[in-house]
Amino acid sequence: MSQSETPGPATTPRTRAKARHILDNYFIGPARDDTVLEIWGYTDRMTYAPGETVTLRVSTTATQWSLEVGRDGLNYEPLLCETGLPGVHQDTPVDCSVNGCEWEGSFDFTIPDDWSEGGYLVTLSAERDGDRVEEHHLFLLRRAPEKEAAPYLLICATGTWLAYNCWGGSNHYEGITGPQGSAFSPVVSTQRPWTRGFCKLPNGAPRAVPEVPHVPGGMVRYPYMEWAYAYGYSKKYASAGWASYERHFTRWAEAQGFDLDFATQHDLEADPDLLNRHKCVIFVGHDEYWSANMRHAVDAYVEAGGRVARFGGNFLWQIRIEDQGRTQICYKYTAERDPLVGTDQAHMVTAAWEVDPVNWPGARTFGANGLKGVYAGLGRCVGQGSGGYTVYRPEHWAFQDTQLGYGDQLGATSRIFGYEVDGVDYRMEDGLPFATGNDGADPAAQILALGLATNLEPAHGIWGETVYIGDGDAQFKAQATFGEITPESIDRSTRGNGVIIHWERGRGEVFNAATCEWIMGLTRRDWQVEQITRNVMTRFGQ
Repeated sequence: MSQSETPGPATTPRTRAKARHILDNYFIGPARDDTVLEIWGYTDRMTYAPGETVTLRVSTTATQWSLEVGRDGLNYEPLLCETGLPGVHQDTPVDCSVNGCEWEGSFDFTIPDDWSEGGYLVTLSAERDGDRVEEHHLFLLRRAPEKEAAPYLLICATGTWLAYNCWGGSNHYEGITGPQGSAFSPVVSTQRPWTRGFCKLPNGAPRAVPEVPHVPGGMVRYPYMEWAYAYGYSKKYASAGWASYERHFTRWAEAQGFDLDFATQHDLEADPDLLNRHKCVIFVGHDEYWSANMRHAVDAYVEAGGRVARFGGNFLWQIRIEDQGRTQICYKYTAERDPLVGTDQAHMVTAAWEVDPVNWPGARTFGANGLKGVYAGLGRCVGQGSGGYTVYRPEHWAFQDTQLGYGDQLGATSRIFGYEVDGVDYRMEDGLPFATGNDGADPAAQILALGLATNLEPAHGIWGETVYIGDGDAQFKAQATFGEITPESIDRSTRGNGVIIHWERGRGEVFNAATCEWIMGLTRRDWQVEQITRNVMTRFGQ
């Protein structure tokens, strides 16, 4: 596919984007200027095994650079250090975010057999004239296949990582494509660096859900975007990436003694059978983008007796993975432009799961779906909500030893509900919620807890205020669900919910916390959230 791109306002450690305010489009990328000290790098693959060779592709304006590779677990362990490596400033195509950087290899190393599975942080640094710059990359190391499988497999949400990666100009949200050089790209490449903030973040970097609810009467704030703009990070850092999500869960699980192996969604795309070695498969954080092959693999695993623990939210878009995993495609709101429209492969069109021509409700895989949920705690989207779930079935085994009762708030103090959640169509009977099945959810699935979400961010006429979400998502849902945008269809599209679901399916079962921020209950040591997570992990890992 032809993409027209023009260079735009890349943010470097020494410059700031020329955006007027934090809501404008800006991106992280190469300065394309020898006078700017910079260093960037990436690997061909996201996952490796012991004994395999990793090729780092690095571009820097310094004459020399240094490298450190360390395991980013409960405790960071530096395992490989190199200094004095020769620097090369490599040409970066303008369309690198779409077609890849095509950099030459800069440094190879073979992974020793004694390195443990996990996330490996690659720190790249360079100095010149007393100045220093540091950037990061990340790869996953899986357990050697000849070893006994871990009970638990953590699948990292790399479909969502790619969708939000703004490095080089374009992602599935904003970009420098199209005739005006200002459109998002439905096509993105894995062959480029991760944007700043996806691999490593300073302690205290704000979350998408603020630590306290919005205070009425004041101007709406988006602290994470303000922080990112001020410090030169991608404003998408709080939406995706190892540093914001999977890292937090990994550190907690290791501290609790749970034995994890690691893989990516792209590994699942290439090898659907990789789930079968494990008793429990785990998904965490912002988990928005999936391919049909990934879903089929999970469905088959659960039906055959596997157990899925999903401590994540926002199951919404179908993607396609092409070019041996190097390219990801998602047309999203412009799905009518997908080349598969009108073909015998129309069911593979990259749109929301619930809409034509896909028509494969997300609730049939995880028990809940993104179109029935979405925003909570972000700006004015349920901005004054509790930040937690209301408990409806406290007798369920997942709530054992939590001291929770009917109507109690779960996770309000740790703000686990948001920033995007998955919901179901439900009815209330005798004070209890039941799935209706109208959205594809199994009516036999148990709704354990529930909270309110929205697709509309209200504007209250505060002088100087610009809201982030507005009514764009409500309009999309109205058109996709009801076939028209009218005041009535928009009104019906504004309301959503988030649910905690337990679903016995086939010979297996699914526990779905259905919220992106569940991991903050673990990081902030909310003992009730921790206990539920332990209950699920212990039961599913037996």
